[in-house]
Amino acid sequence: MSVFDLSLFAKGGPMMWVLLALGLLGLVLFIERVLYLHRGQIRAKAFVDGIKNILAKRRLVEALTVCEETPGPVAAVVKAALLHAEDQPEAMRFHVQEAAVVELPALERRLGAIAAVAQVAPLVGLLGTLLGMIGTFLAFEKGGNYATASALSGGMWQALLATSGSLMLAIPAHLAHHFLSGRVRAIVRDVEWSGNEIMKYLLTDYRAAKPPSAAEQPKG
Repeated sequence: MSVFDLSLFAKGGPMMWVLLALGLLGLVLFIERVLYLHRGQIRAKAFVDGIKNILAKRRLVEALTVCEETPGPVAAVVKAALLHAEDQPEAMRFHVQEAAVVELPALERRLGAIAAVAQVAPLVGLLGTLLGMIGTFLAFEKGGNYATASALSGGMWQALLATSGSLMLAIPAHLAHHFLSGRVRAIVRDVEWSGNEIMKYLLTDYRAAKPPSAAEQPKG
């Protein structure tokens, strides 16, 4: 009998259907998170350098347009800094942090559900194992001294398959959660670096290169 024989699924008992539902849920959540994080992760250094080049030409509106057209939290944080480019440093930092607080929780959304799948799957498998052992002992009682191997094998099959099925689900679910958490940490680092870098530029180079106003220009 092949290990991948579909008849094994039926021998695993009712808990196999629960594991299948958890597996499908985890797969859908994982694909959705991968696509979302891929869309939100950009090359932060290249993006910030591009914004600096635009600002060096005193094109603040163009820089804001680029931020609006770029997805992800990095662009949102840079945009918040640009909108308050003329504010005091404390006010600018407040608005940048506020933008980060709004954007970052969306990155961690549904990661808890994937972690829950990884944690619940072994418990479901344990329950299936216990139900299988209960069925085995019932077969013992009903068969007495003449319990056949076929009568006992049903419960043993259920116990073993439920345990193996739960581990086959829990292990990749843990790996998926670890992978996505790493992606989130990378984006968070990009957001922190981008916010600090654009604020430093606005408060130093951008303001230092600001052309004098009409009142400040020397009279001829």
